[in-house]
Amino acid sequence: MHVPSGLHLQCRFFAATRRLWRWLGQFESRILADEIDGIEIDRPIYVCSLARAGTTVVTEMLERHPDLTSHHYSDFPNVWTPYWRNDLLQKTRRELPALTERAHGDRIRVSNDSPEAVEEILWMAFIEGLHDPARPNVLDGSTPNAIFDAYYANQIRKLLAVRKAPRYLAKGNYNISRLEYLLKLFPSARFVIPIREPAAHVASLARQHERFLAAHSQDPRVGRQLSLAEHFEFGPHRTCINFGNPGETRQILEDWAEGRETEGWARYWAATYHYLGSRLEANPTLAQACFLFRYEDLCQHSETVIDAMTRHCELSDEAFSTAREEYAQTLSLPTYYQPSFSARDVALISRHCQPPLEALTPHIKRPV
Repeated sequence: MHVPSGLHLQCRFFAATRRLWRWLGQFESRILADEIDGIEIDRPIYVCSLARAGTTVVTEMLERHPDLTSHHYSDFPNVWTPYWRNDLLQKTRRELPALTERAHGDRIRVSNDSPEAVEEILWMAFIEGLHDPARPNVLDGSTPNAIFDAYYANQIRKLLAVRKAPRYLAKGNYNISRLEYLLKLFPSARFVIPIREPAAHVASLARQHERFLAAHSQDPRVGRQLSLAEHFEFGPHRTCINFGNPGETRQILEDWAEGRETEGWARYWAATYHYLGSRLEANPTLAQACFLFRYEDLCQHSETVIDAMTRHCELSDEAFSTAREEYAQTLSLPTYYQPSFSARDVALISRHCQPPLEALTPHIKRPV
């Protein structure tokens, strides 16, 4: 895992000049007003969950549909002027970028054209305290932020215009705490939420955190780069979403600080899906907009789950047939590492995670 010097310097430049780029984004929208004002943000699709649940592979798969486009790796760090940046890229590109395995070491190969979660830079620029664990991080249907709402909608319209795509797709795991806010912005939105078996999920989370800590010890720019990208799931600046329960958040952070990694991750898993389940129960409209499925079912019953997902998202099957077949043949459960939990660890994970999982189960679509 290595942070290229050029990329790191670019990211630091854009972070230091964020106010200027935010203004340039508004200026771009004004210049393009005639082109983008008539673009409807129709049934945007948001893929989110707790990290390591399978959101990357789901987003990559869905973006193969010709009706969808998403932010790409190449949109970072300049997420502010998506039309001009993408227009320039299309006019100057000579060849397609090569695929390489991403830093997570999880078999997923990406290029600059691969979809990536880069929206968070926009959210952080407008909404204070989104990653402050000392305060609730939830955005719901009552959260007011008209300035951000207009800016964000224009960002999506500009991306749709320059890519000539009718619908927007976004990967962003932090959006699990913003579902009702997004549904307020876009009442036709669809949410795709993979749920991974708790023990395997906790093992994957702990493994990734260890990988990023080890990389940071070799290259101190790794932690800084994660922060510049507004990713705080792993590494030296790791924190968790405060879902509105300060005692719960303090306990997760305390577990991590005192070296109880497994328990901290298990508590975070439970907090995330307890919050999700409570919102689905309280808001039937939100529940109808969400497609929850088991990550294990996606890997083992791929065609059935993919078909149900595309129906929920109202995507045409015919235009997706090639990608569907490819993923149906290649999706599989991870075999490149095995969890090494003790019996005590397994019992601990079950104690924390089983109650919210059982409460969430009625909302999870199962293959038939």
